[in-house]
Amino acid sequence: MDRRRLILWQAAALCLALILLAVAPNARVAVIASAAVGITGSVAQQIVPFAAGLAAPNRRGQVVGTVMSGVLCGILLGRAVGGFVGDHWGWRATFGLGAALSALVWVPLWVWLPSSRPETRHSYAALMKSLAVLWRDEPLLRHATYIQAALFASFIGLWTVLSLHMHEAFGLGAEAAGLMGVVGAVGILMAPLAGRIADRHGPYVVIGLGCLIMALSYVIMGVWGGLIGLVVGIVLLDLGEQAALISNQHVVYALRQEARSRLNTLFMSGMFVGGAAGSWTASFAWQIGGWPAVCTLGGMFALLGLAIHFYGRLGQAR
Repeated sequence: MDRRRLILWQAAALCLALILLAVAPNARVAVIASAAVGITGSVAQQIVPFAAGLAAPNRRGQVVGTVMSGVLCGILLGRAVGGFVGDHWGWRATFGLGAALSALVWVPLWVWLPSSRPETRHSYAALMKSLAVLWRDEPLLRHATYIQAALFASFIGLWTVLSLHMHEAFGLGAEAAGLMGVVGAVGILMAPLAGRIADRHGPYVVIGLGCLIMALSYVIMGVWGGLIGLVVGIVLLDLGEQAALISNQHVVYALRQEARSRLNTLFMSGMFVGGAAGSWTASFAWQIGGWPAVCTLGGMFALLGLAIHFYGRLGQAR
């Protein structure tokens, strides 16, 4: 499909799904509306490969870094806004605000998005079947996905239990924990620099550095017990996650131009499966060992990503 048309329809559907969630009269409708929000909220993953396709090859890392900074800043700042609105006006107001923001952002999308020609004439069913072929034939795609799944598990694990830790250690509530998203956004806004480095020197150095920075962040948060240590660790964690993500996307988007969206489908699906696993295991670690166990788990996920990265590089060298 024309990407402009697909993005506009999906963004409009997201707004309607959020309205339905905000006015849901019972739990059944809320569950259906939540599923609709999840499906339509993937509109961001239509925009990222679109931007990569519009960018010149020598600027692709920088462009993807800028767009993904927006995506992850939205995730983190949304926690701060959602916590504030939810605490003061309730959960319905939170989803109502989301609907209003979706409607507001639809206008510049309609004004500025260019039209695009479809890159393939295959049917949707044939394209979905081809995902297995792409996964089998592209080892760089598999390695990038495994690395990012491990790193996103590390990243999401922290945000899953952060409010519990802040309440237990500092007596702060959900609103304060949400404000840590603003702190994390500082690290993410620094990350387009990683995209420029990837454009100039290749993405693999940045991927390894991102893994190391994330592992270091958990050492800092585990050893430096105060609020300042937590802030420093969160900034480094988000910087490392974003740097590795941009560089892995740089690798993936360079593989096959005609299949960029399908490559993104596989990469992002694997990444979010890793995030779900990180959320579950971090909750379990919190129950059995508290904050030290969570920091140990997060550091192990980051080191796992680093190990996969080095294994892939050795395989390429051979």
